[in-house]
Amino acid sequence: MDVVSATREDDAVHLERSTLFQGAAEAILPALPDSWFRTCVTSPPYWGLRDYAEENQIGAEPDPTLYVERLTAIFHDVWRVLRDDGTLWLNLGDSYTSGNRATRAPDKKNPFRAMSYRARTPKGMKPKDLVGIPWMVAFALREAGWYFRSDIIWEKPNCMPESVKDRPTRSHEYLFLFTKSLRYHYDGSKARVNGRNRRTVWSVPTEPFAGAHFATFPPTLIEPCILTGSIPGDWVLDPFFGSGTVGVVCEQQSRRYVGIELNREYAELAAKRIRSTQRTLFTLDYDTAQ
Repeated sequence: MDVVSATREDDAVHLERSTLFQGAAEAILPALPDSWFRTCVTSPPYWGLRDYAEENQIGAEPDPTLYVERLTAIFHDVWRVLRDDGTLWLNLGDSYTSGNRATRAPDKKNPFRAMSYRARTPKGMKPKDLVGIPWMVAFALREAGWYFRSDIIWEKPNCMPESVKDRPTRSHEYLFLFTKSLRYHYDGSKARVNGRNRRTVWSVPTEPFAGAHFATFPPTLIEPCILTGSIPGDWVLDPFFGSGTVGVVCEQQSRRYVGIELNREYAELAAKRIRSTQRTLFTLDYDTAQ
């Protein structure tokens, strides 16, 4: 299976099978049908943490407010394509101000953290400040009309070491649950732990994936989101597909899905990964979609 470019916004897409689009979420989301997806599970690039070597890449904005505005606009389109009873599960990590350093050298323990750019310290913040990006995005989405239902701590028992001596090593990220409406589809019985309603701290180890040199979703982190937020046969959306973990879990749980990934290398990696699952991923040539 080939992964093809997706750049046009003007033609509506008719979805029949699970599909991977290689292109920008901002270009592809407007062509997806209204009220189509039961849930969206996704993790956008974090602000100021990675250099994916893509032009106009999300996360490379010079100021965090621009990053928040950009994500808010993208999730406005996600709102449109979600069903009225739909949910949004959003994973975000935080970052620190750079102290106006222009680049970041590779860490001996984490060589892929090297960056060719660094945003300047935002106005009103100080060097070494924790930016608070996840909460900035969460409050912006709430202001935009989303129902903000839960903050979940993703605790990483095997977190990446950090070369810092003046603060604790970060070992968590956030997973936010938003909904489109006051009443929505959520089947808590599908994600109970030891017979109890699931709590808001999820201890899930990170999992390496061969061939990926970037952060990947652990399947055990997103399985509860997909199981509680949808039923077999439903459509699931991930506009920042990465290595394709959402697609893998959807294949395993008999959900249909749409993935969008800007980076061709990552899209091809995701396609290769999903080919090894029980069901076949269909990649649509967006430029010829009817």
